[in-house]
Amino acid sequence: GVNDAPALQQASIGIAMGITGTEVAKQAADMVLMDDDFATIVAAVEEGRAIYKNMQAFVCFLLSCNFGEVATVFGATLLGVPDVLTPLQLLWVNLVTDGPPATALGFNPPDPDAMSRPPRDPTAPILTPWLLARYAITGSYVGFATIRVFLDEFAKSGVSPKRLRNWASCDVGSAAWADFAPFAAGVATAEVDPCALAFGAHGAVKATAQTLSLSTLVAMEMLKALSAVSLDHSLLRVAPWANPWLLGGVALPVALHVGLLYQPQLRSLFGLVALDAEQWATVAKFSLPILLVEEATKLLGRYLDDKERRARVEAEALRKSGRAA
Repeated sequence: GVNDAPALQQASIGIAMGITGTEVAKQAADMVLMDDDFATIVAAVEEGRAIYKNMQAFVCFLLSCNFGEVATVFGATLLGVPDVLTPLQLLWVNLVTDGPPATALGFNPPDPDAMSRPPRDPTAPILTPWLLARYAITGSYVGFATIRVFLDEFAKSGVSPKRLRNWASCDVGSAAWADFAPFAAGVATAEVDPCALAFGAHGAVKATAQTLSLSTLVAMEMLKALSAVSLDHSLLRVAPWANPWLLGGVALPVALHVGLLYQPQLRSLFGLVALDAEQWATVAKFSLPILLVEEATKLLGRYLDDKERRARVEAEALRKSGRAA
């Protein structure tokens, strides 16, 4: 009623009834129960915690993806190898394959233990130091795998690491490159300049290596999105199909990427090639371990979270015992 307004203002969270409460009480309250049912508070808290976790999942997914892309470009520059990904290919990843799954993460269901956890610190940042470290770890693996599959393809095509690092000086007319003879499936190497074949803008070896790198990067980011259905829990406890929107958000970029590789005009525009079954197996070999990295970091995160909770409980118990004394 009207007399409760001062108490509602002084309370940490003032709650007023939406049906039977007075207008004065509603204006003084922080929360108004429109159905006059206190059980609504429980549902609202659960929904609020889910929204906060989904915000973290959205931000962390995009940050880790971008970290992996930066690690790829920076690592390739340090190694002195040709561009692992072209600007157009990076634009494809950022605009087409990252957006749909990131948006779908906003529809993740609440974690199974959302209501058994103590309230979070309201001053804590949405990106905690552990989350930054965690996604730096996964982003580092993304960069490593993307570069490694690129280097392996050159090695399979007869390009040694030393020559790959000195690719800019390639000249078969010089003594150092006289015996340079890379090979590519389906290409008559005798009719093509070896330097153009390996390192040219439309060279078959470079195009295949970039296609493998791009496909591996896209596959890892889709697997990371599926793993992000829960920020803390294993995929064995919270499966990706708990969020049907996420399945659609992953299926769409996968379909677009496969279409890009097998549509000749688009493939040529992006400087890519169509992959065969063996090459897709290579993509899987390098991309699937990201799930193990994600599961390992989640496990460590749960351990650190439990340790922090126990420390808070012990500190609170000591504080209360001190008061009693």
